[in-house]
Amino acid sequence: MDALETYFAELSANRTAGAVPETSGYGALQSLLNEVGHKLKPHVRCVINPANQGAGIPDGGLYVANQFEKQSGAPLPGQLPARGAIEVKPASDSAAAVAESEQVRKYLEHYRQVLVTTYREFVLVGYDAEGERTALERFSLAETEVGFWVLASTPRKSAAAHGERLSEFLKRALLRQSQIVSPQELAWFLASYAREARARAEERDLPNWNNTRVGLEEALGMSFSGEKGEHFFRSTLVQTLFYGLFAAWVFWAEHHELTDVRARFDWRSAAQYLHIPILQKLFYDFSQPGPLGALRIDEVLDWAAEALNRVDRASFFATFELNHAVQYFYEPFLEAFDPELRKELGVWYTPPEIVQYMVARVDQVLRSELGVADGLADPSVVVLDPCCGTGAYLVEVLGKIAETLREKGDDALIAHDLKQAAMSRIYGFEILPAPFVVSHLQIGMLLHRLGAPFTDGTDERASVYLTNALTGWDPPTAPKQHLLFTEMEEERDKAQAVKQHAPILVILGNPPYNGFAGVSTEEEGDLLTPYKAGLRDWGITKNYLDDLYVRFLRIAERRIVDHASKGVVCFISNFSYLGHPSYVTVRERLLTGFDKLWFDCLNGDSRETGKLTPTGEPDPSVFSTQKNREGIRVGTAIGLMVRHRSESSIAKPQVLFREFWGATKRQRLLDSLSSQREGDAYQMLEPIREQRYSFRPATAHPDFGSWPRLPDIVRAPASLGLNENRGQALLATDGATLEDRFRHYFDESVSFDALAALHPGLATDAAFFDAKAVRARLLKESSFDAEAIKRLWFKPFDMRWGYVERKAGLWNRVRPDLLDALHNGNSFLMARCKAPKTPDGAVFLYGSRLSDQHALQTDVYFFPEWFASEAPRSGDQTALDLETHGGERVANLSLPSLEYLGQLGLEVSESGQEAASPLLTHALAIGYSASYVKDNSGALRQDWPRIPLPATADALLASADLGRRVAALLDVESLVDGVSSGQIRFELRPIGSIAKADGGQIDPGAGDLAVTAGWGHAGQGGVTMPGRGRVVERAYTDEELAAFREGLAGLGLAQEQLTACLGGTCVDVFLNERAYWRCVPKRVWTYTIGGYQVMKKWLSYRERPLLGRDLTVDEARYVTEMARRIAAILLLEPALDANYEHVKADTYAWPGST
Repeated sequence: MDALETYFAELSANRTAGAVPETSGYGALQSLLNEVGHKLKPHVRCVINPANQGAGIPDGGLYVANQFEKQSGAPLPGQLPARGAIEVKPASDSAAAVAESEQVRKYLEHYRQVLVTTYREFVLVGYDAEGERTALERFSLAETEVGFWVLASTPRKSAAAHGERLSEFLKRALLRQSQIVSPQELAWFLASYAREARARAEERDLPNWNNTRVGLEEALGMSFSGEKGEHFFRSTLVQTLFYGLFAAWVFWAEHHELTDVRARFDWRSAAQYLHIPILQKLFYDFSQPGPLGALRIDEVLDWAAEALNRVDRASFFATFELNHAVQYFYEPFLEAFDPELRKELGVWYTPPEIVQYMVARVDQVLRSELGVADGLADPSVVVLDPCCGTGAYLVEVLGKIAETLREKGDDALIAHDLKQAAMSRIYGFEILPAPFVVSHLQIGMLLHRLGAPFTDGTDERASVYLTNALTGWDPPTAPKQHLLFTEMEEERDKAQAVKQHAPILVILGNPPYNGFAGVSTEEEGDLLTPYKAGLRDWGITKNYLDDLYVRFLRIAERRIVDHASKGVVCFISNFSYLGHPSYVTVRERLLTGFDKLWFDCLNGDSRETGKLTPTGEPDPSVFSTQKNREGIRVGTAIGLMVRHRSESSIAKPQVLFREFWGATKRQRLLDSLSSQREGDAYQMLEPIREQRYSFRPATAHPDFGSWPRLPDIVRAPASLGLNENRGQALLATDGATLEDRFRHYFDESVSFDALAALHPGLATDAAFFDAKAVRARLLKESSFDAEAIKRLWFKPFDMRWGYVERKAGLWNRVRPDLLDALHNGNSFLMARCKAPKTPDGAVFLYGSRLSDQHALQTDVYFFPEWFASEAPRSGDQTALDLETHGGERVANLSLPSLEYLGQLGLEVSESGQEAASPLLTHALAIGYSASYVKDNSGALRQDWPRIPLPATADALLASADLGRRVAALLDVESLVDGVSSGQIRFELRPIGSIAKADGGQIDPGAGDLAVTAGWGHAGQGGVTMPGRGRVVERAYTDEELAAFREGLAGLGLAQEQLTACLGGTCVDVFLNERAYWRCVPKRVWTYTIGGYQVMKKWLSYRERPLLGRDLTVDEARYVTEMARRIAAILLLEPALDANYEHVKADTYAWPGST
């Protein structure tokens, strides 16, 4: 039980037992206070009935840790409790009345602070600024004694409802006597008060509260929908209020000497320090006794203002750096205020190196490319950050302007020039009120410290507007819409004036990566239409263009290209648009609109590279900091684009690319500004249509574009693999388990609730899947069918059993045509339309079974060797059902492929059963050549694999034979002589044998085969996440090397070649502390197929808590077989590479190739 649950339970038990109402609760109160106090620094401890220090014996005292002798439970003699005394009365009393008592007055005079409690109410009594006794803060669990005992009767429920707010109150009370000296401490206090304000805001629905929301929605073109949206609205408004409070205090502090300890900040007069009409209105509404005042947030603001008045301003401002305010104050505030919201909103903090670099590069390009001699300091240069957040880029731009002006000759008007720039040509847009306030604070503080603050009592302000940057750029055709609040209408009108009339020359910033659930923005019309147009012509039916950063990129491109003759765009964003196929039209338009484009690829992607450099070193996100070590998951890039041509210009655009890796890349990026020649580190690119205009260097053989794509070789469109999306409820590692599961499923006597208890996955709703309705329908229309239990590929070398039911949507996507193509003797080449990352490993899978859609990362497509000739459909029968119609087998070859075989003298009819096999197994051989993958890794990330076709029949048949050998090694259901059956080849015998760590024999019954080394764990949503596990790398033993040498003769390889194939070292792979698979060659262990490290991926699903059992003996020995099959594939590598080199040197000219 948590502390408050225990508190309620003990008090309730005491009352039931008839204990004395006041003193019987001392123990419960002490435990609660100690639990809260233990989380503070220094720790605070409650002592019941401390020694009389001259004002009587209080019920309790609150001491800090250094007031106790070591190893002693009693405070040092003569010590007054540092955090005050405690006065306790029974729940029937009024805490407010007790706080006014003579006893409390005496305690207060002596101890300076008293925590009064009646168990249900708490009042902190102290002195105000004038030295008068006052109730500093109060908290109530229940208004009446009866209501309190109702709460206490349900401890867990009541603790969940009230625990956070009471805990926060008690923390503040126990910290009250300490002076606040650091930004982090103040951030915690303000966040604690903000949580109390939010709780009060969420307790009641008021008409004016809804009016405020409607007004904000109208002004921003967004809606706060559903429970999450409502929480977001109230949460962000409270944030705004408290950031505004802090901003006003900072400006107030600038008007008062740090040594003036008698100066008192009053939040009710805060609006005069804030040059933001919307915020002024917000403070006014909460300070008045009207509808919003009924929320009693003004009381919480009083407490917060008092905390601000406890700040040691000299110490605080000595450590509060304006340039790092977001990192060291605002992010800690948001983390303490609402960590879940902070996680969903993402990172506000853009590291200073990134901001400095981007602003400096824009300044350089203005001078070198657009001929603006003073760069950003030129009064004609209008700058916009359309997603300014907390204003980092705007502050840096003003700093760059100041730097240039000083270089031209320092005078006393520079601050005035900066103020004019901030008011008239340095613009910012922000849609979230909280960071909007912070940006005004940062700009205001900069100008204040430069000596040119905004004049109080005037409408002077920074040109940062609360607006939706994605709308309002075109003049309205309908009559002007008046908003609910004039302040919001004024803000909207000023923002629209910038959008529609300002001669913007520079657009820069850090666009948002995604939106917040519960908040939907106004429809942006046809904003992305130019980017989505023509995607189907590129074969793209699913795209990712709706990411927010793409919309901002489109806004910037449209403003500079369509509405100006010149300009600069500089964004740091997700790096997907550099090469992902979905962004081909984006790249095409950028090439059309801009004359010179620089791309600094900063990598750091969790999926594409695993946040590792090419040499295996850590490659964190550039957004990783000491305060936010996670950074972001996606890789990032800085795109800098300049336009200076007229519409009639036909100059070919220049594209330059470079990339940064590792933990120091932010600093190296900044250092690159001082390079002697800007272009030294950049690589000139020539984006071409065949490579989808990629902005990444093309890693591809020069002839790659002339080779046929895999879909060009076949006749039938490829089919995706089966998509379960049922949390693996339709799959199992053994058929018996799956049979038992589905016999229950189709048993009408098993209720849905019982099914949910037995097999939760089958009773869990998912997208477009009503588990209860689907089962009810299947019970009517189908029944258990043992033939529906089929083997299928789950991941490379990982076979599962699946219950394949076509009806009722049991599967998310069951792929009927693919099922129809599954006949005895048919085989499939499995491929992806693009590889999502580099390195990605071998390109294909091959086999005669179905597969999960994600058997390769991310989507696997099936290319069957043949399919059935067409026949009429009848009922549930399909056109490809051979057994029903007795149709002929049709080779899955396109007409150009048939013509190719004919020209090689391999004449086959279209219905030839074996016709497709040579081409598909030839493709398999090519896809397993490490040289092919290395040569063409960049191109493989863009589109389907392209396969060079041999110019001679002998070369094709030889390559196809190699492919069949690879196919046999991939087919784990078929025996391979010398590898998985018969006399095992000498060089494979040492590989992967299971062994006991102490050299003894393994006992499966004693848990020796339990996988517990940390290979996998359940992630969010039940997704299995790989772990580090345990491997021990070592040199080969003499015995292992001797076995390798023994096998050289049969391989036709030299010792050096064998070592190159398998790796110069091996690893021992541990199941647990007692057992391991020994001598797994390093390259076998790291071998990757379709994005998955094969052996590690297999193990990740077998961790005992996930599998629910130990490995069987057969499964343990299967790992040995898997390692040997992979080793056999690697030992084919020299032949596979030589085959690829031979083929690409003498290639058939595919029709239409150049």
